[in-house]
Amino acid sequence: MTYTAFDRTLVLIPVRMASTRLPGKPLADIAGLPMIVQVAKRAEEANVGRIVVAVDHQDIFDVVKAAGFEVVMTREDHQSGSDRIFEALTKADPDGKVEYVINVQGDLPTVEADVVRASLKPLLDSPQTDIATLTVEITDEHEKTNPNVVKIVGSPLSDTRLKALYFTRATAPYGNGPLYHHIGLYAYRRTALEKFVTLGPSVLEKRESLEQLRALEAGMRIDAEIVASVPLGVDTPADLEKARAILSSRGL
Repeated sequence: MTYTAFDRTLVLIPVRMASTRLPGKPLADIAGLPMIVQVAKRAEEANVGRIVVAVDHQDIFDVVKAAGFEVVMTREDHQSGSDRIFEALTKADPDGKVEYVINVQGDLPTVEADVVRASLKPLLDSPQTDIATLTVEITDEHEKTNPNVVKIVGSPLSDTRLKALYFTRATAPYGNGPLYHHIGLYAYRRTALEKFVTLGPSVLEKRESLEQLRALEAGMRIDAEIVASVPLGVDTPADLEKARAILSSRGL
């Protein structure tokens, strides 16, 4: 399946060389390929738009280019991932033809194509939506009280979508009912990304250490598509082994 918005969509994969818990993470071998190349291949499988990898180190640049993917060099001193993808957008699409930008993090080598595609659906379905993201209903009791698991407080729009009202590290909302684990994979309207990067850090963003609150505080609308599972983010050697096992089980 190819989305009708394919020619207007850019999938940006930001990646940085620096990693304290897993040095050289983007180049770590997974099933015979560097991790960043595996992420690009997952994005390619989603078949939603042109793919560009945004890097901050020549070694990553060379590896991505050798694998046949488009790559741009970005500054090393960006304060946020959003700033990095905006710089990459301006370099990859200086004429402004792109309308939708999907931000797939460079440490998701096992992310499924359906999950990447799901991130774009709220933007295509609703012109009022500025930013789209993903969420999963929490089933692990420990996650409900874990501050490292970001929760999305949202108003149901359908059985598969929430309108985001707040993001928090606390256990919320109160009372009976499902809690939702936020997945940090975003799709932006180009105009929304352009606005977002002009905003300074907001009060609640700084309090919760959650960048997406900046958009909500500025009156921007974020909708979240509900998916089946949380993609594995590779941050530690143990995560790396899990990713290797997952791709091996898929025959990749």
